[in-house]
Amino acid sequence: MGALDGLPAEHRSWLDELDQATLEVFRKLDATLTHASGRYRYPDNAELKLLTSGWGDTEWRATALWMQMILRAADGSMITTPLPTALAQRRLRWTGRELDLLWRTALTPPEQLRMTDTLYRIPIAAIKRLPPAEREPLLPHLRQAQKEIDQQPYTSTWKAKRVLDNLLAEHPTDDPADAARSVLPDGDGFARLMLDEYGRRLGHPAMIPLLRHWTTATAASPDLKWTAQIAFRLTPEAVILIRDILGRISAYREQSEQHRYGNYTRTVVTYFHERTAILLRGMIWTLDRIPAPWVTGLLGDIAVATGTGIGGSGANARSELVANAALGGLARRGGLEVVAQLARVQAKVRKKNILGRADRILEAVAAQTGLSPEQLLERTVPAFGLDCDGTRTEDELRLDLSGAITYNGRKTIPKTVNRDLLAELKATAKELKKAIPAERFRVERALATERIWRWSEVCEFYLDHPVTGAFGRTLIWEVLQGPAGLPVHMDGLWELTDPAGRRIQPRPDTPVHLWHPISHTADQVRAWRDHLIGLGLRQPFKQAFREVYLLTPAEEQTRDHSRRFTGHLLRYGQAKALLTSRGWTGMSLGHWGWVYGSGQADASRELPGGMVAHWEFALDEHSYDRDDGGTVSVCVSGELWFTDDDGHRVPLAEVSPLVLSETLRDADLAVGVTSTGLDPSGEGEYWQSYGFGDLTETARIRRDALTRLLPRLAIADRCELLDRFLRVRGDLRTYKIHLGSGNILMEPNDAYLCIVPRGTGDQVFLPFEEDGGMLSIIISKAFLLAADTTITDPSITRQIHP
Repeated sequence: MGALDGLPAEHRSWLDELDQATLEVFRKLDATLTHASGRYRYPDNAELKLLTSGWGDTEWRATALWMQMILRAADGSMITTPLPTALAQRRLRWTGRELDLLWRTALTPPEQLRMTDTLYRIPIAAIKRLPPAEREPLLPHLRQAQKEIDQQPYTSTWKAKRVLDNLLAEHPTDDPADAARSVLPDGDGFARLMLDEYGRRLGHPAMIPLLRHWTTATAASPDLKWTAQIAFRLTPEAVILIRDILGRISAYREQSEQHRYGNYTRTVVTYFHERTAILLRGMIWTLDRIPAPWVTGLLGDIAVATGTGIGGSGANARSELVANAALGGLARRGGLEVVAQLARVQAKVRKKNILGRADRILEAVAAQTGLSPEQLLERTVPAFGLDCDGTRTEDELRLDLSGAITYNGRKTIPKTVNRDLLAELKATAKELKKAIPAERFRVERALATERIWRWSEVCEFYLDHPVTGAFGRTLIWEVLQGPAGLPVHMDGLWELTDPAGRRIQPRPDTPVHLWHPISHTADQVRAWRDHLIGLGLRQPFKQAFREVYLLTPAEEQTRDHSRRFTGHLLRYGQAKALLTSRGWTGMSLGHWGWVYGSGQADASRELPGGMVAHWEFALDEHSYDRDDGGTVSVCVSGELWFTDDDGHRVPLAEVSPLVLSETLRDADLAVGVTSTGLDPSGEGEYWQSYGFGDLTETARIRRDALTRLLPRLAIADRCELLDRFLRVRGDLRTYKIHLGSGNILMEPNDAYLCIVPRGTGDQVFLPFEEDGGMLSIIISKAFLLAADTTITDPSITRQIHP
C-alpha cells in the first residue's frame, strides 16, 4: 500500500479491519504522494480538489483514517500538513468501529509526534459532539490518551488537550479527585498543588460545572455572558474554596524542571503553564461576584506575586496574564480601598505593561475624587488600627510597625491570651509588612522628584498618621525657598526646628518639600548630619547623608555621556535585581545569542518630564568560559546617558542637577552593592583596584558617617579614620578596613585578611537604613578585630598568625 507500508508490524492489522471501499480510497490517496529524500510530499490543493470532487461522507471518513495512518507510518514526517486540521473541521458520521480504530491510531505515538497535537485533532473532532452515552465505549482510549498527553512537556496549551479534559469531566468516577483531574492541567507545581490538596473539593459534582467554566476564561476580560454563568453556580462552599486556592499564590514559587529530548537535557523554569493561568484567571473573575472585604487584599497579593519577576524581582512578570486579571479585578471594584493595593504594585512590580495598567487604574480612581494619583495614595494609607505612635495595645498584646507582636514586652505569648484577638493581630501584622516597604518607596520617590505639599497636608498625612508618621517625623522638611527643620509637636501643633534649635511655624497653606542636600552648602549639610547623630535619629532612607553627584570636568568634556561608572565587573543577577527594584528595565544578558546581541544590554529608566536614563552593560570576553555557557554571573558596566522625548541624547549640562544626581546615585549604589571587588576571596586587577582603591561617593558618605559615629563606639580609642580606610588596632595586629569594599589589610606588610561576613555583629546606632549594609559590616569587623585575641575561628586565626 505504498506509504502505509511504513506502519509498525504490530499495527499492520489495522488495514485488515477496513472494507474494500475504504481501501480503494486509501489507494487513490496513496497514489497522490511522492517520495523524495526519505520524506513524503503531500498533494497540493489543486490535486486534492480534483481527486475528491463528488466525495461524500463515506469517502471523507476514509480520508481521515488514511491521514491518521499516514501520520503514524511516516513517523511524523508529514506533521506540518494542513490536512488533519481541515479534516477535523468536517462533520462526519462515524461508526462505533471506525471511532475505536481512529483512537487506537492516536495512542502511544512515536517520539516525533509527541511535540504537537496533530495526531489528536481528527479523533477529538470525531467525538466532541457525541452525547456522553455514545462516548462510553471509548473511555479507556480517552483516558489513556489523556495520561500520555499529560506526561509530555508543553502540552498544557494544546486545544486538543483542553477539549479532551472537558469531555472526560462529563464522565465522573466514584472519586471526585478523578473528576477534577480530568479538567485540571498538571503541567506545573501549582496545578499539582490544586490536585493534591483541593482535588476532591474541586471534583465534587456541585463544583465541576464551575471548574469547567473557569477553563473558558480565554478572553482578556470577562463579558456579561461569561459573568452571568457565575451567578447560579457560585455557592458558599465555592467561595471558601476560591479563597483557599488563590490565597496560596503569594507563597508559591517557580520550579526548575529537567526535560529530556533524546540525548539532550534542558532545564526549564516553570511558574504557571498557560492552562493553569487561564483557570486561575477564571477564579479571579469570579471574585467580582464576592463583595467580601478580603477580596481586595487578595487581589493585591496576587498582582504583586505574579507581577514580579522570577525569584521575586526583575523587569518581567512571573505570569502577566494572572497579574493583569488581578488588576482588572481591582479596576472593576474601584473605590478608595483598592489604592493601597495599587501602591504595593507600584513599589514591587517592574513590568512596564503591568505598571502602566496599575497607573491607569489609579488615575481613574483619582479622577473620581478630584485628586492627583499622589494625593490619592497618601490619603488612603491604612491606619491598621494603630495609635499615633504606631502601636496597638489590647489585652496586654502589643503590635508595632515592624509587625512584631509581644505580650507585656515579651516575645513569648502565653496560650491563655484571647486567640481571636491574636489571630486578628497576626493578620494585621501580615498586612503591615506589605504596606511599610510600599510607603517607604513612595516617600523616597517624593524626595527624588521634589514633590511639594501644603503644610497642613504634611501634618495630616505624614506626621499624625500612625504608619507614614514613622517616616515623616524623622525626615527634614523645608519651607519652599525658606528654612528647614525636623518636625516637633508643640502646644498641640506641629512645628519645625533647625539644628540650632530655632522654631519654624509654617502656616497651614505654606508650601513645603523634603529637604535634599543637593540644594544646600557643605556647611549646612554638615550641620544636619551632626544634628541627626547627636539626636540619635535614624532616617528611613538616606536624606541628610544622601550622596550628591555634581557634573565633573570629565563629564563636561564627554558632553552627552558619563563614564563615571564604566568598567566595573558586577554580579549580574544581583545588579539586575537591584536596578529593577529602582525602576530600571531592559537589563537582559545571556549566552543564548551573541550574534543577536545577547551580550549587550541597555538598561533604562523613565524619568519625570519624559526624559529617559540609559546605562549600557555587556559581557566580557571571558564570560562564556566562566559560566560554561550557562547563566550569566558577571557583567561589565558601560556609559550612562540621557535621551529626550524624541530619543535624542541630552547634554549632561542640560539635565536637571537633581535628576542627574539621583540617576548617578542608582549607578553608584549598584556598583557599591554588586561589584565583584566586594568578594572577600576575590583576585585579579579589578578586584585589587576596587577593593582598595579610591572611594566612590557612597563610600565617602560612609566615611563621613563614621567620622561622627566613631567617638560613640566602645572601641573608639582603638580606631583611626584614614583617607580610604578605618584603621583598627588589635592586640595581635593592626588592620585597615577599606571603606568602600570592607576588605582588610594587615600591617606592617599589607597582607590581605579574608573575613566572610556572617551577620551584622554588634548592633550600633546608624543614622540611616543603608542599602547593602556595608557600614554595619565595617563596624562589625572593627569590633571583631579590636578584640583579635578572642577570635576562635580557625579560618581567621590562621591568617593573623602566619
